[in-house]
Amino acid sequence: MIRVLLVDDSEVSLMILRNILEKEPDMEIIGYAHNGDEAISITSKMKPDIISMDINMPGLDGFSTTRKIMESNPVPIIIVSGIDDLESIQASFRAIEVGALAVLRKPPGIQDSGYKLSSSEFVSAIRTYSEVRVVQRRYFAQKNQISDDKCRNIASDKSCLNDIIYACRNVNLIVIGASTGGPHTIQQILSGLSHNYPIPLIIVQHMSPGFIEGFSNWIRDTTGTNTRIPDNNEILQPGLVYIAPDGKHTGVSVDLRIELSDSPPELNLRPSVSYLFRSAAKNYGNNTLGILLSGMGSDGARELLQIKQKGGCTIIQDKESSFIYGMPGSAEKINAGMFSLSPHDIIRVLNGLMEMKEEMKNSNDQR
Repeated sequence: MIRVLLVDDSEVSLMILRNILEKEPDMEIIGYAHNGDEAISITSKMKPDIISMDINMPGLDGFSTTRKIMESNPVPIIIVSGIDDLESIQASFRAIEVGALAVLRKPPGIQDSGYKLSSSEFVSAIRTYSEVRVVQRRYFAQKNQISDDKCRNIASDKSCLNDIIYACRNVNLIVIGASTGGPHTIQQILSGLSHNYPIPLIIVQHMSPGFIEGFSNWIRDTTGTNTRIPDNNEILQPGLVYIAPDGKHTGVSVDLRIELSDSPPELNLRPSVSYLFRSAAKNYGNNTLGILLSGMGSDGARELLQIKQKGGCTIIQDKESSFIYGMPGSAEKINAGMFSLSPHDIIRVLNGLMEMKEEMKNSNDQR
C-alpha cells in the first residue's frame, strides 16, 4: 500500500486529489496538510511513502517546505501545481534543486476535458516516484563509476577518458533524451559545461504540457546555458541548447536545421526521443552523439542503436545514477550504448570533446 500525504491550501484541490486516489486500491491517503508547517509535522510523525506538494501556500511555500523535509526526513516529493503563469512555473522547478522529483500540473475538476489524462498522469507519478527510497543519496551524491569492463573509473584513469573522447571525435551534434528523473540530470550535466559550448545540443524531455517553457527558463537560469525552444526550420547554432516544444516531434535535417512535425505520437509520446534520435541517425550519421538518460519505458533505445550503427557515438546513463533505468536499460539490452556513464562522467567526456575540438581548430589555424 502506497501511503500518500496531500499538501495543498485549497480544499477544492484536496478534494479533487482525494477523489482520484481513493479509486486506487494500492493507495492510502494518510493525511492532509494545508500549509508547510503542517506538512513537516505530519511527515515527521506519519512517515508517508510520498508527498504531493502544492507550490503556492501561505507561510512556508512548497519550495521551502520541500527543502526542510529533505533536510530532516527525506521523502519522495512531487510538486503538483495549479499555476499557469511562467514565473510561478519556473519557481516550481526550483523545488527540484532541493530534492523534489518532478513537477506536474494539478488535475482539474472532473467536468474538465483534461481531467482523465491529468488524473492518470498524477496516479502514475504517485506509483513511480513512491518507489524511490533514498532520495538524498540519489540526488545529491555524484557518481564516478562506468560499467565498461576496461574502464571502471575515468576520474582516475585518464587513458580511458581519452579513449571515449577519441571515439566521439567526429561529433558535431549532440542529441539527448530523458524522462523520469531527467530534469535534475540535465541540469547537472549542463551546469558542468561551458556557457558557450561549441556543439549544438537538442533535448527531448518528457514533461506535462505547459511546463516546457518554464523548464527551459529554469535550465537557463540555473546553468547559465543559452536555451531555446526552437521554431521550425531554424538553423542550429553552436553555443545553444534546443529544448523540444510541447506537442511536436523535433528532428534535425541533413543541413542542421530543426524539423518540427505533427506526425502521430510514438509510444504515446510527442515529442518522442525516438523521433529525434532517428532523424539524427538518418541525416547526420557518424557526426552524432546520442545520450539516453533516466526514464521509464523504452523511448529512444532502438534509435540510439541506429546512431551507433551509422558510426555515431552513443552514451547511456549508468544504472546506479539513474532514477529509473527503463530507457537506458532498454538500450543496454540491445547493446545500443557504447559507454555507460554517470552524469559526472558525461560532463568530463563532453568537456574533453570540446577541448579536443579547440585544439584541432587552433592547430588548423596555425597551418
